[in-house]
Amino acid sequence: MSQDKVLSVKNLAINFKTDNGILKAVRDISFDLNRGETLCIVGESGSGKSVTSKAIMGILANNAIIESGTIMYRGENLLEVSEDQFYKIRGHKIGMIFQDPLSSLNPIVRIGKQITEAMLLNSDKLKLMYDDLISDDLIRYKNTVAKMNIEISNEKKKLEEFIAVTGAQEGLTKAQRAANKKLIAEKKQAFKVFEEETKKKYQSKAKELKAVLEETEKKAKKQVDEYKEKVTAEHKAKLAELNQKLAKAADKAGKDAVKKEIEDEKLNFTNKLKLTKAEAKRRALEIMKEVGIPEPERRFKQYPFEFSGGMRQRIVIAIALTASPEILICDEPTTALDVTIQAQILELINKIKAERNLSCIFITHDLGVVANMADRVAVMYAGKIVEHGTADEIFYDPKHPYTWALLSSIPDVDSTEKLEAIPGTPPNMIYPPKGDAFADRSKYAMNIDFREQPPMFKVSNTHYAATWLLDPHAPKVEMPKIVSERIRISLEEDKNE
Repeated sequence: MSQDKVLSVKNLAINFKTDNGILKAVRDISFDLNRGETLCIVGESGSGKSVTSKAIMGILANNAIIESGTIMYRGENLLEVSEDQFYKIRGHKIGMIFQDPLSSLNPIVRIGKQITEAMLLNSDKLKLMYDDLISDDLIRYKNTVAKMNIEISNEKKKLEEFIAVTGAQEGLTKAQRAANKKLIAEKKQAFKVFEEETKKKYQSKAKELKAVLEETEKKAKKQVDEYKEKVTAEHKAKLAELNQKLAKAADKAGKDAVKKEIEDEKLNFTNKLKLTKAEAKRRALEIMKEVGIPEPERRFKQYPFEFSGGMRQRIVIAIALTASPEILICDEPTTALDVTIQAQILELINKIKAERNLSCIFITHDLGVVANMADRVAVMYAGKIVEHGTADEIFYDPKHPYTWALLSSIPDVDSTEKLEAIPGTPPNMIYPPKGDAFADRSKYAMNIDFREQPPMFKVSNTHYAATWLLDPHAPKVEMPKIVSERIRISLEEDKNE
């Protein structure tokens, strides 16, 4: 497995403004995605899994506040890039499969049109060539402007948050209300100063980059025009040659053969300048075959309601693959499917990942789903990664009580132990717990778990867990019998194979 990082998330923290207060959805998480690997992020609903994936895709809701962190892709922080640049990344470089295929597809548009839509939106090859030539300088300029706007926007959100919290205070004396009013006025003034200084800091740099971009645009236009003239001249020369050949053809068969050459040349010329509907359809049919849709020619003309749930999910996967992304994010893609179809979709994702050397982030609430496809696993709870390691380490040597609880709740044909439900409910993240968020639901919790958050303890170079049970001073605790029994059975089966 290559250790070439394609994506790196560091210290990411995301909040949401709600009517009841600020919800801490993601709390200081970090992970890397290596080329060609599958990283599975596992946790209950509300643990922050999908929020993390939406942050990577740049599709967070408007009430989201990115408190801190970076998401580095190809040397750029995705939290700071402009929407223009994200448009080129989203779907093209990073694809996503959502959990409900029916809501991902337009019910009144034929499947074929939905698969080819993205390809045809980018059908002008001359424009794509021009965009590619100016891309680096355009990104530098747009990202500088975007970074300025993001810094100002983040500071404004902090101000709004402070005003909302201060304004919601009750039972204050007249003097306290007056003090709060004065403090809010001071914060507003400080924001105005910050806004002016930030604009001043970035605008001179932006002006320099704009001048460079304008020069690059001139060169790019000239290069595109030269390419168009070249292929047009070559096409005309080829047509003239073929027309002469047609005039010299002795019989009908010879003339028909030359006419076919002329049609092929015209199509070849058109495809050099733009992607035709015929070429888009050909590519779509190829991808439909790749994802295991039978009779693609017939299915191409059908509507989503004419497909089963499993087939609709294959269509969604096909749409995600049309742009040949480098990273594929699968957000619980098998939740709405029955067990046998789940297995087929997981097998398909594994097959496509291997064939295309994709890097994959697989999000699920079920550890059992990812057992045969994960290279590494990150277990999330209450907005934090509480344990991460290789698949073998998480399944055969789990350390966090929450990971034990997840493993204990998976149905298993070999185990004779009774399944264990996880007691209680996840905490309200508007009021996140002071210590270990899982403490209230864990029978292994100690006093310190209610007072302080545990750090990430190192188990091995690839395995870490945030639990005070790994502290040298903690009492020795055995994992639940159902988990140790399953590990024993699995290891024995591995030896016998």
